[in-house]
Amino acid sequence: MKWLTAALLSVAAVLAGLLIIRALNPGLLPGAGGLSGGTALETPLAVPALALTDDQGRPTTLAASDGRLRLVFFGFARCPDVCPITLASLARTYKTLEDEQRRRVQVQLVTVDPVNDTPPVLREYLNRFDPAFTGLTGKPETINAAARALFVNNVAPPPATDHSAHLQTDGASSAPAVTAAEAARIHGDEVRVLDPGGQFVRVYTNTEVMDGTLERDLPALVRQYAGS
Repeated sequence: MKWLTAALLSVAAVLAGLLIIRALNPGLLPGAGGLSGGTALETPLAVPALALTDDQGRPTTLAASDGRLRLVFFGFARCPDVCPITLASLARTYKTLEDEQRRRVQVQLVTVDPVNDTPPVLREYLNRFDPAFTGLTGKPETINAAARALFVNNVAPPPATDHSAHLQTDGASSAPAVTAAEAARIHGDEVRVLDPGGQFVRVYTNTEVMDGTLERDLPALVRQYAGS
Protein backbone atom coordinates (compact mmCIF):
# COMPACT_ATOMS: atom_id res chain seq x y z
CA MET A 1 0.00 0.00 0.00
CA LYS A 2 2.20 2.78 -1.33
CA TRP A 3 -0.32 5.46 -0.39
CA LEU A 4 -0.17 4.35 3.24
CA THR A 5 3.63 4.49 3.31
CA ALA A 6 3.61 7.97 1.82
CA ALA A 7 0.97 9.10 4.31
CA LEU A 8 2.93 7.79 7.27
CA LEU A 9 6.03 9.58 6.01
CA SER A 10 4.00 12.78 5.84
CA VAL A 11 2.88 12.28 9.44
CA ALA A 12 6.49 11.79 10.49
CA ALA A 13 7.48 14.99 8.72
CA VAL A 14 4.78 17.00 10.51
CA LEU A 15 5.78 15.61 13.89
CA ALA A 16 9.44 16.29 13.14
CA GLY A 17 8.54 19.88 12.36
CA LEU A 18 6.84 20.26 15.71
CA LEU A 19 9.88 18.85 17.46
CA ILE A 20 12.06 21.38 15.64
CA ILE A 21 9.79 24.16 16.88
CA ARG A 22 10.28 22.89 20.41
CA ALA A 23 14.04 22.49 20.06
CA LEU A 24 14.51 25.98 18.61
CA ASN A 25 12.50 27.63 21.36
CA PRO A 26 13.47 26.18 24.76
CA GLY A 27 11.71 29.03 26.55
CA LEU A 28 8.44 27.45 25.46
CA LEU A 29 9.16 23.92 26.60
CA PRO A 30 6.49 22.08 28.58
CA GLY A 31 6.38 23.42 32.12
CA ALA A 32 6.77 27.07 31.11
CA GLY A 33 4.00 29.34 32.33
CA GLY A 34 2.53 26.67 34.59
CA LEU A 35 2.02 24.27 31.69
CA SER A 36 3.18 20.67 31.96
CA GLY A 37 2.88 19.63 28.30
CA GLY A 38 2.05 20.59 24.78
CA THR A 39 4.30 22.31 22.26
CA ALA A 40 4.07 26.04 21.68
CA LEU A 41 4.66 27.54 18.28
CA GLU A 42 7.65 29.85 18.27
CA THR A 43 5.47 32.49 16.61
CA PRO A 44 1.66 32.29 16.85
CA LEU A 45 0.21 31.48 13.46
CA ALA A 46 -2.68 33.55 12.13
CA VAL A 47 -5.41 31.18 10.91
CA PRO A 48 -6.74 32.00 7.41
CA ALA A 49 -10.37 32.99 6.95
CA LEU A 50 -11.32 29.90 4.94
CA ALA A 51 -15.04 29.71 4.20
CA LEU A 52 -16.68 26.85 6.13
CA THR A 53 -20.10 25.92 7.50
CA ASP A 54 -20.89 25.32 11.16
CA ASP A 55 -23.01 22.49 12.56
CA GLN A 56 -26.10 24.71 12.41
CA GLY A 57 -25.67 25.23 8.66
CA ARG A 58 -24.46 28.81 9.07
CA PRO A 59 -21.55 30.22 7.04
CA THR A 60 -18.43 30.89 9.04
CA THR A 61 -14.65 30.72 8.61
CA LEU A 62 -11.80 28.76 10.11
CA ALA A 63 -10.51 31.99 11.65
CA ALA A 64 -13.86 33.03 13.16
CA SER A 65 -13.62 33.45 16.92
CA ASP A 66 -16.25 34.37 19.45
CA GLY A 67 -13.64 35.34 22.02
CA ARG A 68 -13.12 31.86 23.45
CA LEU A 69 -10.04 29.65 23.55
CA ARG A 70 -10.53 26.91 20.97
CA LEU A 71 -9.44 23.29 21.19
CA VAL A 72 -9.55 22.13 17.57
CA PHE A 73 -9.52 18.50 16.52
CA PHE A 74 -9.68 17.18 12.95
CA GLY A 75 -11.71 13.98 12.62
CA PHE A 76 -14.90 12.52 11.16
CA ALA A 77 -18.17 10.99 12.31
CA ARG A 78 -17.53 7.58 10.73
CA CYS A 79 -14.11 7.25 12.37
CA PRO A 80 -14.11 3.87 14.17
CA ASP A 81 -11.60 4.50 16.95
CA VAL A 82 -9.32 7.53 17.39
CA CYS A 83 -11.99 10.21 16.93
CA PRO A 84 -14.59 8.93 19.41
CA ILE A 85 -11.92 8.10 21.97
CA THR A 86 -10.34 11.54 21.65
CA LEU A 87 -13.68 13.35 21.78
CA ALA A 88 -14.72 11.35 24.85
CA SER A 89 -11.46 12.37 26.52
CA LEU A 90 -12.03 16.01 25.57
CA ALA A 91 -15.55 15.78 27.00
CA ARG A 92 -14.16 14.56 30.33
CA THR A 93 -11.54 17.31 30.28
CA TYR A 94 -14.13 19.97 29.48
CA LYS A 95 -16.31 18.89 32.40
CA THR A 96 -13.43 19.31 34.88
CA LEU A 97 -13.35 23.06 34.28
CA GLU A 98 -15.07 25.50 36.59
CA ASP A 99 -18.18 27.11 35.13
CA GLU A 100 -16.48 30.41 34.29
CA GLN A 101 -13.54 28.66 32.67
CA ARG A 102 -15.87 26.43 30.66
CA ARG A 103 -17.59 29.51 29.24
CA ARG A 104 -14.22 30.59 27.86
CA VAL A 105 -13.44 27.33 26.04
CA GLN A 106 -14.79 25.97 22.76
CA VAL A 107 -14.11 22.38 21.69
CA GLN A 108 -14.39 22.23 17.92
CA LEU A 109 -14.32 19.30 15.48
CA VAL A 110 -13.31 20.05 11.89
CA THR A 111 -14.43 17.15 9.72
CA VAL A 112 -12.04 15.57 7.23
CA ASP A 113 -15.00 13.76 5.63
CA PRO A 114 -17.21 16.65 4.49
CA VAL A 115 -19.13 14.63 1.90
CA ASN A 116 -20.68 12.53 4.66
CA ASP A 117 -20.44 15.00 7.54
CA THR A 118 -23.16 17.51 6.75
CA PRO A 119 -24.12 19.99 9.49
CA PRO A 120 -26.93 17.75 10.86
CA VAL A 121 -24.61 14.71 10.91
CA LEU A 122 -21.95 16.67 12.78
CA ARG A 123 -24.46 18.06 15.27
CA GLU A 124 -25.92 14.64 16.05
CA TYR A 125 -22.45 13.13 16.37
CA LEU A 126 -21.12 15.83 18.71
CA ASN A 127 -24.22 15.63 20.91
CA ARG A 128 -23.06 12.15 21.91
CA PHE A 129 -20.04 13.68 23.62
CA ASP A 130 -21.16 17.15 24.76
CA PRO A 131 -23.87 19.41 23.29
CA ALA A 132 -21.53 22.37 23.84
CA PHE A 133 -19.02 21.01 21.32
CA THR A 134 -19.18 22.58 17.86
CA GLY A 135 -18.34 21.32 14.37
CA LEU A 136 -17.18 22.70 11.05
CA THR A 137 -17.63 21.27 7.57
CA GLY A 138 -17.30 22.62 4.04
CA LYS A 139 -16.12 21.89 0.54
CA PRO A 140 -13.46 19.14 0.36
CA GLU A 141 -10.89 21.50 -1.12
CA THR A 142 -11.48 24.01 1.68
CA ILE A 143 -11.21 21.31 4.34
CA ASN A 144 -7.91 20.25 2.78
CA ALA A 145 -6.71 23.86 2.90
CA ALA A 146 -7.76 24.13 6.54
CA ALA A 147 -5.81 20.99 7.37
CA ARG A 148 -2.71 22.36 5.64
CA ALA A 149 -3.06 25.69 7.44
CA LEU A 150 -2.92 23.96 10.82
CA PHE A 151 -0.29 21.39 9.78
CA VAL A 152 -2.74 18.52 9.96
CA ASN A 153 -2.08 15.48 7.83
CA ASN A 154 -5.24 14.52 5.93
CA VAL A 155 -4.98 11.58 3.54
CA ALA A 156 -8.11 10.01 2.08
CA PRO A 157 -7.95 6.25 1.39
CA PRO A 158 -8.03 4.93 -2.16
CA PRO A 159 -11.46 3.98 -3.56
CA ALA A 160 -12.89 0.98 -1.73
CA THR A 161 -12.92 -2.32 -3.58
CA ASP A 162 -14.11 -4.55 -0.76
CA HIS A 163 -17.38 -3.60 0.90
CA SER A 164 -17.77 -6.78 2.89
CA ALA A 165 -15.89 -5.74 6.03
CA HIS A 166 -17.40 -3.15 8.32
CA LEU A 167 -16.10 -1.66 11.53
CA GLN A 168 -18.22 -0.29 14.36
CA THR A 169 -17.33 1.73 17.44
CA ASP A 170 -18.47 0.81 20.94
CA GLY A 171 -22.05 1.49 21.90
CA ALA A 172 -21.26 4.49 24.12
CA SER A 173 -20.14 6.65 21.22
CA SER A 174 -21.08 4.65 18.15
CA ALA A 175 -20.83 5.98 14.61
CA PRO A 176 -22.29 4.55 11.42
CA ALA A 177 -20.54 1.43 10.17
CA VAL A 178 -17.68 2.09 7.80
CA THR A 179 -15.80 -0.05 5.34
CA ALA A 180 -12.22 -1.02 6.06
CA ALA A 181 -11.06 1.34 3.31
CA GLU A 182 -12.97 4.27 4.77
CA ALA A 183 -11.55 3.55 8.21
CA ALA A 184 -8.05 3.69 6.72
CA ARG A 185 -8.28 7.49 6.33
CA ILE A 186 -5.23 9.04 7.94
CA HIS A 187 -5.62 12.38 9.67
CA GLY A 188 -3.87 14.28 12.44
CA ASP A 189 -4.90 13.16 15.92
CA GLU A 190 -3.42 16.09 17.84
CA VAL A 191 -5.46 18.86 19.45
CA ARG A 192 -4.66 22.38 18.28
CA VAL A 193 -5.01 25.32 20.67
CA LEU A 194 -6.25 28.54 19.05
CA ASP A 195 -6.33 31.73 21.10
CA PRO A 196 -9.39 34.06 21.20
CA GLY A 197 -7.83 36.13 18.41
CA GLY A 198 -7.88 33.16 16.04
CA GLN A 199 -4.17 32.37 16.22
CA PHE A 200 -2.73 28.85 16.39
CA VAL A 201 -0.54 28.91 19.49
CA ARG A 202 -0.02 25.40 20.83
CA VAL A 203 -0.53 21.72 20.05
CA TYR A 204 -1.09 18.67 22.26
CA THR A 205 -0.37 15.17 21.03
CA ASN A 206 -3.01 12.49 21.26
CA THR A 207 -1.02 10.89 24.07
CA GLU A 208 -1.09 14.17 26.02
CA VAL A 209 -4.85 14.36 25.53
CA MET A 210 -5.39 10.80 26.69
CA ASP A 211 -3.00 10.77 29.67
CA GLY A 212 -4.48 13.86 31.32
CA THR A 213 -1.75 16.36 30.39
CA LEU A 214 -4.17 18.63 28.52
CA GLU A 215 -6.66 18.35 31.38
CA ARG A 216 -4.02 19.51 33.86
CA ASP A 217 -2.92 22.35 31.59
CA LEU A 218 -6.31 23.63 30.50
CA PRO A 219 -7.01 25.99 33.43
CA ALA A 220 -3.58 27.58 32.88
CA LEU A 221 -4.24 27.82 29.13
CA VAL A 222 -7.52 29.60 29.83
CA ARG A 223 -5.78 32.04 32.16
CA GLN A 224 -2.94 32.65 29.71
CA TYR A 225 -4.93 33.05 26.53
CA ALA A 226 -8.52 33.83 27.54
CA GLY A 227 -7.91 36.07 30.52
CA SER A 228 -9.47 33.98 33.30
